[in-house]
Amino acid sequence: MVKGTLNSMTGFAARRGEGAGASWTWDIRSVNGKGFDLRLRLPDGIEGLESAVRTAVSARVARGNVSVTLRLTQEASADSYRVNEPALHAALAALGRAEAAARAAGFETRALSPADILGVKGVLDTNGGNEEQAKVLPALLADLDGALADFATTRAQEGAALASVISSQADRIATLVGEAGRAAEARRPQMEATLGENLARVLAGAGEADPNRVAQELALLVVKADVTEELDRLSAHIVAARKLLADGGAVGKRFDFLMQEFMREANTLCSKSGNVELTRIGLDLKTLIDQMREQVQNVE
Repeated sequence: MVKGTLNSMTGFAARRGEGAGASWTWDIRSVNGKGFDLRLRLPDGIEGLESAVRTAVSARVARGNVSVTLRLTQEASADSYRVNEPALHAALAALGRAEAAARAAGFETRALSPADILGVKGVLDTNGGNEEQAKVLPALLADLDGALADFATTRAQEGAALASVISSQADRIATLVGEAGRAAEARRPQMEATLGENLARVLAGAGEADPNRVAQELALLVVKADVTEELDRLSAHIVAARKLLADGGAVGKRFDFLMQEFMREANTLCSKSGNVELTRIGLDLKTLIDQMREQVQNVE
């Protein structure tokens, strides 16, 4: 995660390596997610590998569903497998007794192969193989660091493309907000005439009504028609969106919340428009905000 860089939650990297008598392939993939979810597919027997991988990935990724797979192939050496002599003799004795009992009961038996005997649990000691796997750990982690760097690059590249699209959409929203302001000003004569008619109806039916109550009703009519606050908030949201783009880093969740606020103001603008042109602009705003929200959902 780099300050000032917008990252996508989607990324991929693969890296091959070899050393310490082994060859391997790292595969790292990520897709969108509400939080950070890491899934590992690692070979058994390498002490400290899982914790090291979790630490390395968590240091670079704040959000997204990430899967890391390691495919490891090691060359077997003479020291990789050792026969446990006491266990071998105990197994041979037990197998002999079992064979004798089977024949006494009338069962046919077959000759056991060396592979059958080595397959008895405890006869073949593979600790030597585990020791060889432990020796390869530093090389694996060094290659993982390179794979994560490649992975971060792909997320940053896609993030740059997202930033460009979102920035363009923010500019278009700013243009529509400006148009809405001009449309609101242009509708002022119509709004004043409508308020005058409403005022006349209120006064005609007021009679002995409480003057305070009449004043409240008139104030409510004015508030319902005024969209200045909505336009000001939309302008403030545009400034906030541009700041998030400039800040970069893991800003996806804040962007998600900001898009909800964008849509809230656009909805209110449409409900208060009372004018065909202003309504059209409000609907265009809602469409554009929804498109921007879809892009934001890809941001880390």
